[in-house]
Amino acid sequence: MAFTDPLSVTISAVTSPLPRTSQETDESIYQSSDGLIQVLAGHDSGKRLRHSIRINHNKLTADPFKPTENVKVGMSNYLVWDVPIAGYTPAEQLAVYVGFQAMLAASSNLLITKLLGGES
Repeated sequence: MAFTDPLSVTISAVTSPLPRTSQETDESIYQSSDGLIQVLAGHDSGKRLRHSIRINHNKLTADPFKPTENVKVGMSNYLVWDVPIAGYTPAEQLAVYVGFQAMLAASSNLLITKLLGGES
């Protein structure tokens, strides 16, 4: 089962449509037309189940060593649910995620702001 196609992401007030560009049994990839934004969603099973969603973001910026030239740089952000084969229902997994998400988003994402600033 795949997500609704296309996905849409808004970064710094700019919305980018991300049509599905690849689909395999346990992974789908959605990508912007310029290739700078990509979302990967997938599942892995073994002794435990891993569900993940990841965004890769790239941009062109001035090369710090050659300021007159541009260089492509990128970053990723992802979430992984690592659960045992049995013992947690999808509803229980979602409840843990909702609590985690609320903690991270509280006070205008203050916890994330502090984390990205080097606090722990």
